[in-house]
Order: sequence, then C-alpha cells, then structure tokens
Amino acid sequence: MKFREDINALRAIAVVSVVVFHFNHSWLPGGFAGVDVFFVISGFLMTMIIMKGLEKDTFSIMSFYQARVKRIIPALSVLCFALLIFGLFFISPIDYVNLGKHAAASLSFVSNMVYWSESNYFNPSSNEKWLLHTWSLSVEWQFYLIYPLVLVFLNKVLSLRQLKLIILCGTILAFFFSVFVTVKSSSAAYFLLPTRAWQMLAGGLVFLYPLNIKYSFRNPLQLTGLVLITSSFFIFTSATPWPGFASLLPIVGACMVLVANSNSKLVSNNITHSLGKWSYSIYLWHWPIVVAGYYFELGPYWWLVGIPLSILLGAISFTYIESKTLKDYSLDNIKVFLRPLPFAVVIALSGAAVFYTKGFLYRLPQSEQLLIKSALEAKDDWNYPQPNMEVEGLDIRFLKGSSDKNILVMGASHIEQLYPYVESLNNQYNIYFLTQSGCFVTPSMKNPKWPCDGIQNYKKLLKKVKFKKVLTSFYGFDSYLATDITKRKSGILTRINEYDHFLFNLKRYIPEVFIITGEPKGNEFDPILSIRKNLSSYISESKVRLNYEEHEDALKRLKNIDNVRIIDPIKYLCESNVCRTRDDERGFYYRDDNHLRPWYSIQVSSYLNSIFLT
Repeated sequence: MKFREDINALRAIAVVSVVVFHFNHSWLPGGFAGVDVFFVISGFLMTMIIMKGLEKDTFSIMSFYQARVKRIIPALSVLCFALLIFGLFFISPIDYVNLGKHAAASLSFVSNMVYWSESNYFNPSSNEKWLLHTWSLSVEWQFYLIYPLVLVFLNKVLSLRQLKLIILCGTILAFFFSVFVTVKSSSAAYFLLPTRAWQMLAGGLVFLYPLNIKYSFRNPLQLTGLVLITSSFFIFTSATPWPGFASLLPIVGACMVLVANSNSKLVSNNITHSLGKWSYSIYLWHWPIVVAGYYFELGPYWWLVGIPLSILLGAISFTYIESKTLKDYSLDNIKVFLRPLPFAVVIALSGAAVFYTKGFLYRLPQSEQLLIKSALEAKDDWNYPQPNMEVEGLDIRFLKGSSDKNILVMGASHIEQLYPYVESLNNQYNIYFLTQSGCFVTPSMKNPKWPCDGIQNYKKLLKKVKFKKVLTSFYGFDSYLATDITKRKSGILTRINEYDHFLFNLKRYIPEVFIITGEPKGNEFDPILSIRKNLSSYISESKVRLNYEEHEDALKRLKNIDNVRIIDPIKYLCESNVCRTRDDERGFYYRDDNHLRPWYSIQVSSYLNSIFLT
C-alpha cells in the first residue's frame, strides 16, 4: 500500500489528543477518544492486510502474528524494562509490587482485564498505575489474535459477499452490545475487547465496502471527518458513558477520513508526518511521564517538561527501537533472548517475580518488611459477603437475630464497614444491611460510574419491613459536588433539603433514628501513602475534623434533626487529641485513607453497642 498521509495524520491527532488529555483534562476533556481513533485505524489496516492476502492466496497467520510482534513488542518491552529498573531504585516497594504485576500483564496482553478487575470502588488512583495505558494495546492484540482466524475460516466457507455481510452484521450487533454494556457496567465496556471490537470492525468496513468518492468531494469529506473527531475532544468528558452512542462521533469521523483518502494540506505536512510516525512510541512513554508528575509531586507545570519529553522519548524510541532490528546493531546472532518475543517473556517473568516477591521485599530492613507486609494485607482487607436477600428489588445483607425485631443499617461503604462488628455480636435483632459503595441517599448525588438507586430507593424497604431502629451514615454528603463555589453552595443546599426529606421519611416509619458521622481520615491512615511518603503513625484530632467542616455546617442546617441521635466516631477513635493510624502488633488500622479494616471495625465499634444490644 502506498504510504497514506491521512492515516498518519489520524495517528498524530489521536496521540496528541490523548497526551494533552492526560496532562490536563480541562484542556481536552474528551481527549481520551483518541484511543478510539487508533482502534479504527488498526481495524482498517488489519482487514486490508488479511483480505488482500486471502485474495492472492498468500496470507499466512504466522507471518501476520510475526509482523504484529515486530511492530508492537520491542518498544513496549523496552518501556517495561526501563520502568522495572527505574522502579527498583526510585519507587516505593509497595508501589513496585503493582508495577511488576502490571508489567507482566502488559507484556502478556491481558492488562485490560487486570485493570478492569481493579476498577472497583477501592481502586487505586489511575495516576498511580505506571502502565495503565497499555490496556488499549491488550485490546488490540486480543483482536489481532482472533480476527485473522475468523476471516480465514469465513473465507473458506463463504463467498466474499457473504463474508462482508457477516462482518457488517457483526459490527452492528457488537455496537449495540457495547451500548448495552456501557449502561450496565461502564468499566467493563471501557476495558474489554467485546465492547471495543466494533470500533476496529468499523475501520474494517471502510476497506470491505469501498466508496467511489469524486475527487472534488474528498477534501470536504475529510474535513468533515476531522471536525467530528476534534469536536468529540471538546464535547465529551470523562463522565460521559463510554464507549456507547457518544463514541460514534469520533468513530464515524475517523471512518470518513479513511473513506476520503485524500493527502490534503491538512494531513500532509511535516508536523503530522513526524507525530504520526512517532505516535506509538509517544503513546507508550507519555503516560509514565504523567504518572511521574503525580507520584513525585512535580507540580502543576510538569506538563511544560512532560509533553516535550514524551515527544522526545517517542522520537528516540521510534528511531532506535521501532525502526531497527537486532541485525542493524549486529546483535542478531548474539543472544536469542534479545529477540522481540523472548525478550518480552524475560521482562514479563521479571515483572511477575517483582510481584510474587512483594517488590523484592527481602532487600529491606526487617522493620520495613513488616510495615510493608501490613500495608499489602490492608489494601486487600475488604471482602464482605454478597447480599443474601432481596426485598422489593433491593439487595440486602441479612443477619438473623434471636427475635422478630428489626434494625436497618443503610448507607455507603462507611456503613458497610460495620458489618464485621455487627456480625460478631450475639444479636437479638434481625439486621438488614442496605448498602451501596460510592453512593449517598440523596437523589441529587450521582456517581458517574454506577447508579445509586439501591439505597436511593430505600422507601421500598421501609414500606415492606417494620424496623425498630435505623442507623445511617452522613459520610459522603459532599461527594461529587461541583468544584465551582457557586454551584457547590447550590448543590449543598439541595442536598440539605433532600436529606431533610430523607429524615422525615425515616422518622415516619421508624421510631429510633441514628446518624453516624465520619470516622477519622487522612493520608496518614492510607497504608500506601504512609509508606510512600514516610508519614507519621498518628494525626491530630483537630486536623481530622478539618475534613468534615462542610458536614458539620450541613448538620446544623438540617430541620428534621430533632429526636435523631447523632454519633461522632472521632470522639471514640481518637484520644487526647491524637488519632493513631497503626500499631506494632496488628499494623495499619485502615485499608485506605478512610475505611476501617474488618478486624479494626470489630475492635473499636463497641460505642455502637447501645444500638444493637439494647
């Protein structure tokens, strides 16, 4: 195929949008759509390579795979190798564990599945994952493995017309499946191949169904496609359900550019030519540079260094790794493990070794080893049973008591964390846990990742079950409020009014109402941050209370607060103005900066005995 400047320009646009988005979301709030453009390009090129080979009866699956290995693996392997060496000396041992795991997953091309499995409420910040961006490479590689096998099989049993029709129908079905999953599980839809495949298949359709466009229409069509792509970078945000209907905009735009097949001045210039050539390597290197800015707290202007550095390292990687072979360096006959696939295997195994040895923990003094072991145990210490009852469509964790009296415990994860304590009691009450992580009972609170209708439809439960007491949480009152001061004040007022209505409903159905406010929280409680930044094992109560100023003010403004007992955990978990975060015997008390570990919940929650034991 003659070199197409328009495809190269699409790569340049895609990588620039992603890089800018990652360095500053506010500049290009929908810049993540650049990845979707990459998928379209891949689908177009792979379909072309496979179908032309099948038409000439020269296609070899192994040759196809070998070409993909040479294209993708060397630069990725070098990146992972560089990060593992860098991390050994400059990254906290507890973060090095995750880097090892993610390096192995990236080079095994399953990182999209790993990141999907980690994308829960307690998911570490994306800015702590040095190889998060490799999820898209894993999706592409999985597509590369399956797609040629499917086309080769279809080519043997179907005519070309039937094959093309199958791909068309498959693309349409895959698109609607993606839309459905985006609504049901946005994280799965974002990371997994089945919901991304239609984007690559859409590119394939451009090749399979070529359109004969008049020369005079090609540039306008190309311009329209570029406008659709770039507009998606500004219209959408990270809160937009993705991929779904919204992702049609950049996908259709990219397809229009491919159909136009024009080397206009818009796409044929030195800038897009160079950035397009370097795009893969720029993409590889930019994200670790973004993470470094957050990890080492390099400040808000890190982008001034980070963006040029991403381009520079991308250019170097393209020139000396992507564009070269071992033969160019007279290394082709020296070591077999320097070849792309064996080298990748060695680095992947090295990453696995880092993970399974807990970051080569043995290299540290005994005291540090114990602290890190405690932190590693703490971050995974949140494994509560699944709901075992359904009432009016609401999922309930039910604990049977010795009487027919009922207590409702409802709220988000800060109520859920009381489950081990309540379970440990010899309870006379039947306990109904109605909880939903990352949510709040007021309707205006919208979690962008999942719906909160579980706890916000609480009235269904109140009408069905008679409760003597209810314990609910005020933690999360300020979650997902706008950062703009005016909008935030308006949002707080709305939540206060809604919470008043919530209290009115509780008091209408339940005789005794208890509100528990927030527990001590702060970076000092977070095992990962505590080790990474060498933080103190205690924090002052006065500093802790600064985190809850908005909560305290809102509580004072509630109107339906009479005859409601407010319980302040800070009074019981801190002593003499000191809130401890760990001890020498059991290690860290929390699993992150604001959630109690199960054993600690049992140990310190006796201040609630009067609710459950009387």
